[in-house]
Amino acid sequence: MREPALEIREAADGPRALVILLHGGAAGGHGRAHRGRAAYLRMLPFQRAMPGDVTVWRLRYRFRGWNGAAADPVRDLAWALDQARSRHPGLPVVLVGHSMGARAALWGAGDPQVTAVCALAPWIEPGDPVAQLAGRTVLIAHGDADRITDPAASRRYAVAAEKAGADVTFLDVTGDGHGMLRRARYWHRLVGDFVRAHTPRGEPDRVRTA
Repeated sequence: MREPALEIREAADGPRALVILLHGGAAGGHGRAHRGRAAYLRMLPFQRAMPGDVTVWRLRYRFRGWNGAAADPVRDLAWALDQARSRHPGLPVVLVGHSMGARAALWGAGDPQVTAVCALAPWIEPGDPVAQLAGRTVLIAHGDADRITDPAASRRYAVAAEKAGADVTFLDVTGDGHGMLRRARYWHRLVGDFVRAHTPRGEPDRVRTA
C-alpha cells in the first residue's frame, strides 16, 4: 500500500517547533505526487525561509488529487501528525500549505498539537469546515490576481473562521497570482516571520503587510 513520505530538515539544536509544509495538487487524481512536480518544488523556498531552530517536514502525499469525499491530503496530514506525536510529543506544530495543501492544513488544524496555520492561496469550497480552527492562530494570504483559486472565497472563509474562535489575519497580496512568483521574496519572508512570531521562544516579529 502506498504511503505518504516526509523530507526532513532537522533543527540545528533541540527544536522549539515543528513546521509541516503541504504542497498543492489537483482536484482529482490517483497518480503519485512526485518530488519533481512544480507544486512540490514550490515549497522548497519556504523551507529555506524557516528559522534554524525549528524542524521542518515537507509532506509528500500518496496521490496528486484531493479526490472528493476521500480528502486524501487530509488523511496524509493526519498520518504526519501521528508521526509528530510519536517523534516529537508535545512539540508545537505549525502547518504551512499552498493551494490544495492550504485547504488540507485548514481542515487538519484541529489536531491538539497544532497551534498555528499559514494558508497560502487556499482552495476553498462552500461548506469547508471552520470549527476546528477555534483557538488557533491563522494567517490566510491570497494574491489578488489569482485566477486558479478564489481570493474572495478565502476572505469569506477568514471571516467565518474568526467567528468560530480563531485568531485570523487575512492579507491581500497585491499583484500576484497563484504561483506566488511575482513577489516571491515577500511570500517567503511573510511565512518565515509568521513562524518566528508564533512559535515558543521566538521574537515577536511583526508580520509584514502587503
